[in-house]
Amino acid sequence: MLEDLSDDATCDPACPVAAAHEVLGGKWTTLIFRELLAGPQRYSSLMRALSGISPKMLADRLKMLEGRGLVRRTQFPTIPPTTEYALTDLGGAMYPVIAAMAEFGRALQAASPGD
Repeated sequence: MLEDLSDDATCDPACPVAAAHEVLGGKWTTLIFRELLAGPQRYSSLMRALSGISPKMLADRLKMLEGRGLVRRTQFPTIPPTTEYALTDLGGAMYPVIAAMAEFGRALQAASPGD
């Protein structure tokens, strides 16, 4: 299966790995997916869960993911306004990717317990 991905020596925009990297390569993006895989989240909840992210970075990443059809934004007519973010079906397809990253992360942690 992976052989099919590396047949070509170049990685142009038609490469499926390059297409995925264009979305996932941004800082915080995979962690945003991790949080949204648990279910819809409010902006403030995401800010608390993603310790260290700036409000601008979170807003920018969510806007990019929404523009790519991976995240759905719902604004409720409350005072103050409430905004909720959820994964679309396409965004939910990230589950096996994030699960594989978690498994790999556990292997990394086990391989270097002193770090």
